[in-house]
Amino acid sequence: MATEPLYQRPINVRGNQMELSHDSFAGQSALSNDFEGKLGDTQVRLAQLEAEREKLERQARECSELNDKKKVFLSSQVEMSEKLSNAVTLIDRELVAIRTELQHLEECRDAFDGNLKKIAKFDPESWSQENVKANLDKAIMIMDNADDQYDQAATYFATMRSGSIFGKSGKKTIHAETGEFLTQLKNGLAFNLPIITLGCVALVIYLLK
Repeated sequence: MATEPLYQRPINVRGNQMELSHDSFAGQSALSNDFEGKLGDTQVRLAQLEAEREKLERQARECSELNDKKKVFLSSQVEMSEKLSNAVTLIDRELVAIRTELQHLEECRDAFDGNLKKIAKFDPESWSQENVKANLDKAIMIMDNADDQYDQAATYFATMRSGSIFGKSGKKTIHAETGEFLTQLKNGLAFNLPIITLGCVALVIYLLK
């Protein structure tokens, strides 16, 4: 039996085309599925990155806010520490001054109370004629001593909060004493002026005789 030449064998072109088309479609479908899968993965990754970016930005804002609050706190801490420290120092000084003033006021009060009791005992009407001079000298000395203590206390407490207890001024100044002396001198001259005038007139009349 003779062999049929190959070139005379009919070629199934349509079948081959269908096979090629099927293979091509299958390849394209595989590529499309692979691309879509990669695209989906990429989109998921982008979403993750966007979420991470937003998280990092939120954390950065929170850190910035915390740093700002920290700076404000540190500044306020230094300012408040200085303010409170100065206040504590001044309060301590004031407490020492108050305690010292209180102690001296108590001593002054005891001294005044003692002088008051001594003065209250003075009763010149009950003194006999024999001891009136001695009692009077003693009483005057006690009165002068009490007056000196009062003036000393007034001068000492003049610049303190309790200075108003003793009035506007303590011990008399030189100007005050001079003014008082001039006032008394004027009053004495006014009182004695008629007598002095009469004396002068009498002297003139006596000399003219």
